[in-house]
Amino acid sequence: MIDLLSNICIGVGIVFWFWGTFPLIGNRSVLFKLHSLSVADTLGSMSIIMGLLLKIPSEWPLLILAIISLAIWNTVLGYVLAYCSSSGDDYE
Repeated sequence: MIDLLSNICIGVGIVFWFWGTFPLIGNRSVLFKLHSLSVADTLGSMSIIMGLLLKIPSEWPLLILAIISLAIWNTVLGYVLAYCSSSGDDYE
């Protein structure tokens, strides 16, 4: 049962990875494409790590650290990209 749940989590993560690449083909803005890709990539990676956590529970400290690092890194990267893409007039 645990193996099935683990495989489902990993499968959902892979689906999120591919789902995030489809908006790159569209005619939307670069920031929309980047946001879609980063959200789908983060959710997919976290789902895969949760699947690994179910498969190898002895490595839980490293896998929990990986989930926390993904959440913090992608949130900070989103704020940095938003700041860099804004025109400098709003902050003066």
